[in-house]
Amino acid sequence: MYITPDHPMLQYSGRIDFEDKKAPVFIYAASYVKIRFHGTSVKAVISNNHAYWSNYLGVIVDGKQTKIALKEDEQLHTYILAEHLADEEHELILFKRQDICHMFTLYGLELDKNAIIMEPSPKPERRIEVFGDSVSCGEVSEAVQYVGKEDPEHNGEYSNSWYSYSWITARKLHAELHDTSQGGIALLDHTGWFVDPHFYGVESCYDKLEYNPEMGPVKPWNFADYTPHVVIVAIGQNDNHPEDYMAEDYDGAKAENWRVHYKAFVERLMGLYPKAQIILQTTLLQHDANWDRAIDEVCGQIQDPRVHHYMYKRNGAGTPGHLRIPEAEEMAEELTAYIESLGDGIWNE
Repeated sequence: MYITPDHPMLQYSGRIDFEDKKAPVFIYAASYVKIRFHGTSVKAVISNNHAYWSNYLGVIVDGKQTKIALKEDEQLHTYILAEHLADEEHELILFKRQDICHMFTLYGLELDKNAIIMEPSPKPERRIEVFGDSVSCGEVSEAVQYVGKEDPEHNGEYSNSWYSYSWITARKLHAELHDTSQGGIALLDHTGWFVDPHFYGVESCYDKLEYNPEMGPVKPWNFADYTPHVVIVAIGQNDNHPEDYMAEDYDGAKAENWRVHYKAFVERLMGLYPKAQIILQTTLLQHDANWDRAIDEVCGQIQDPRVHHYMYKRNGAGTPGHLRIPEAEEMAEELTAYIESLGDGIWNE
């Protein structure tokens, strides 16, 4: 049985390009398609738009997670997601483990000849969106032998958005997640690490569906398609490249310019999401405390009860490398408790 991507029983989440409903493009980490079916096997027909690193599909069948390496060419390939299953009801989640080191296009799912497709479980009514960098999309999170250490040599195999603090927090809060984070990104263009030598910033990418011009046409995002109750802004880690001006001269022109642009970005999100709680933060990754000072200053300037600056217990001092699963769990536990402290009413707006 061949299931086209526009089948009404498929459930999608994330900023996904549905311009061609029979060939949706998965762009952002943590984007997924879900299907419930009665049968013994499931395959996916996919093409990979490869940029760098090895690229992997995240696959969860009945709660058990695996990964599948994608071929680096852009041809259509059929991948076995699960086989030899008991002939009973199953749930499959096919999700994007990594950021825009690649995009993949789904052309269909193949089930047994006599398989039965079932209504998916409903999406959570709570909604979260995260604008962040590599930590927010789970980069190198599975390298658990390197907790508190520099990253090991890798080719993308350790990155898994399922284990990002973003998605862990969403699951703890029983919320849907749009994770619009990107590894290496900073606030301003020409800073950070995203797409050398252009270094595109959040200001250029946050309102885009497809946002890397080196991988195809840039497309705008329609903010009416997803309205979060909670927005997390986790920017300020990569902004010290190529110059850590916030640490070196907090009152200098470059540092002040960053604060002006950061404030403007937060105010744009406030306008786009006029009822959302907006949480400003950085992460456990090591960085100079002046970045958190700058965020706190901007939060104080905005002076709005729905804009918050949150600091983790080990903020900016946790690890020199990316966060591994235990550290992401630590962040998620603290962040969940903080969001819950804002009261159940935030989910009713």
